[in-house]
Amino acid sequence: MTQPVKITVTGAAGNIAYSLLWRIAAGDVYGKDTPVDLALLEIPAAVEKAQGVAMELNDSALPLVNSITVTDDLKEAFENTSAAFLVGARPRSKGMERADLLEANGAIFTKQGKAINDYAARDVRVLVVGNPANTNALIAANNAPDLDNSQFNALMRLDHNRTLSQLALKTGKSTTDFTKVAVWGNHSASQFPDITYSNAEVDQDWYREEMIPKVAKRGAEIIEVRGSSSAASAASAAVDHMHDWIHGTEDWRTAAVPSDGSYGVDEGLICGFPTVSRNGQWEIVQGLELTDFQKERIEASVAELREERKAVADLL
Repeated sequence: MTQPVKITVTGAAGNIAYSLLWRIAAGDVYGKDTPVDLALLEIPAAVEKAQGVAMELNDSALPLVNSITVTDDLKEAFENTSAAFLVGARPRSKGMERADLLEANGAIFTKQGKAINDYAARDVRVLVVGNPANTNALIAANNAPDLDNSQFNALMRLDHNRTLSQLALKTGKSTTDFTKVAVWGNHSASQFPDITYSNAEVDQDWYREEMIPKVAKRGAEIIEVRGSSSAASAASAAVDHMHDWIHGTEDWRTAAVPSDGSYGVDEGLICGFPTVSRNGQWEIVQGLELTDFQKERIEASVAELREERKAVADLL
């Protein structure tokens, strides 16, 4: 076996982490021959609950788990970490506007970005799961000036997986049968699930009028039906994202990465793009010709990202 890698999970007492940690511990991120040192970060009030999660992980007797640390200390959590899943975030409460949510989470991701900058491994990969994920990732990246902003991503693989799922349900095929699927923009209702370049053969009216809004509003639908937000599916998507970031993929995956200016997206915005992963880095798929419909949908979501950036400008 190789040397253990340290993986940090914030919001470790929450529902997403409860699904995520067992996948990490089973080797689904780095591989079945790589031991892991798990760092579970929580706010002081939730540390005891996170300790209960650590007890269950220990009781699972997972062979790849080398150590587990539970802490509310940022330095202890992020020191020498190679991968960080930033799951913990202030949830949106009744009556809270999106601007209020951005402000509440700004402080969290400012502090975590600074701690990652100061203590994490220089090749650390950071995936922001806590919403609003794209702008939280932007805040964290801008508070880590010694690291490259490409080391900070936001989770839009869940939207990608939801798109594949809807295509599979509609056609009766497997999710693995579809290629060149992408979701552009923000992890919000403005996102644009795009099958223009894929091999999916579906009715275009169904795609535009039913599938796009269903994928974009799937999270709200799950809350209505289940009574709580997506947890296991978000954890599974986070594992998928980090695995492919590390190990590579030539088929398109959706990753929310810092824009390099491609397709008219402002440089630096953390935006969902069609990407491939090579040599441990995401690359935005280049050279795509966009229709007016695509341009309109992408621009609407990017405009929302600009507004969010404006709302947190004092944190950047």
